[in-house]
Amino acid sequence: MEKELTAGTRIDHEKYGEGIISSVSIAGYEVFFAREGKMELSISNKDFEVMEAMESTDDSPKISIADLEKVFNYLIEQTGAMPETVEFADKWTGGTLVLKPADDKLKPHEMPIESFFHKIVMVRDRLRVLEQNINSNTKLTDEDKVNLQQYITRIYGSLTSFNVIFKNKEEHFVGMGK
Repeated sequence: MEKELTAGTRIDHEKYGEGIISSVSIAGYEVFFAREGKMELSISNKDFEVMEAMESTDDSPKISIADLEKVFNYLIEQTGAMPETVEFADKWTGGTLVLKPADDKLKPHEMPIESFFHKIVMVRDRLRVLEQNINSNTKLTDEDKVNLQQYITRIYGSLTSFNVIFKNKEEHFVGMGK
């Protein structure tokens, strides 16, 4: 008979990636996956590999779902794994971005405007992660951090042209002016 898995066991699922078992029932496991969130897996499911088994003892710490959610949210926030949801101005919904070359012999390039906006938001999110990494780096001096931070601020300033895409002002890029 196979060993029963317990709460706290880390697994790697073929489809959903890495996760942690938060609770075990007669029928299955409740697992929190980094990419997919909370999911139920049947005990008979064999599509995962145990990465680190948690031993079952009476004095094992009990992990609540709320605590586990807090840990996952913190990790996702710190690593920038999940970009925040940003609302675009309604006037752009369903629109198309058209880049038309000056040479009429060349074909214009079209893409859904949401795809373009998503790429701009991803640039912003990656800049924020870069800022966090600079600020938390123990090998950089304070002077180095300030110098690198100034470059990032200038990049934000260069991106202020795209503020027209955002529905909420708090989503705007802000450069040196603020």
